[in-house]
Amino acid sequence: MRADAARNVDAVLRTGARLLAEDPAAGMGAIAAEAGVDRRTVYRRFPSREALLAAVFQAKLDSAQRVLDEARLVEAPVAVALHRYVEGIVPVSRDWPVDVRRMMRADPAASVRREEQSGRLDRFVQRAADEGLLRADVPVAWARATLDHLVDTAAHGFPLIDPPQAADLVVDILLNGVGRR
Repeated sequence: MRADAARNVDAVLRTGARLLAEDPAAGMGAIAAEAGVDRRTVYRRFPSREALLAAVFQAKLDSAQRVLDEARLVEAPVAVALHRYVEGIVPVSRDWPVDVRRMMRADPAASVRREEQSGRLDRFVQRAADEGLLRADVPVAWARATLDHLVDTAAHGFPLIDPPQAADLVVDILLNGVGRR
């Protein structure tokens, strides 16, 4: 694929992710206009909204996969891996804001990939608990849900906070809490 064509596809995917997150009924024409490309360009690559949405889901999953791999959730010390993960996943969440639940309902292949990625995070949080970094009286599933909510809050509730600072906050809050000891 030529460089300009690749840029156009990337612009369509990112714009599609943003607009479809804001309005699931957003049309291909609006996405094309916002991406700065001709509507025919969009339809040449993505014959339908569903095809575009499936490509957005795959792009989000590909990005998340890279973050999970680079975080080294199994090899690195928990706090280091957690920081790497959050610092990487916050921009992914911002760049690809489509709802994961919608993705899992609409695309069975994406659902399988997402479940595998989620399983990696589950095992990582269990590792943190096994190493004594999480309170023993807090269920591991609760800690995992808390991690997901903290990441979502950092990514979307505070969009001006940069990813390293968001990672500092999320790691500190997850491992130490917000209350005074």
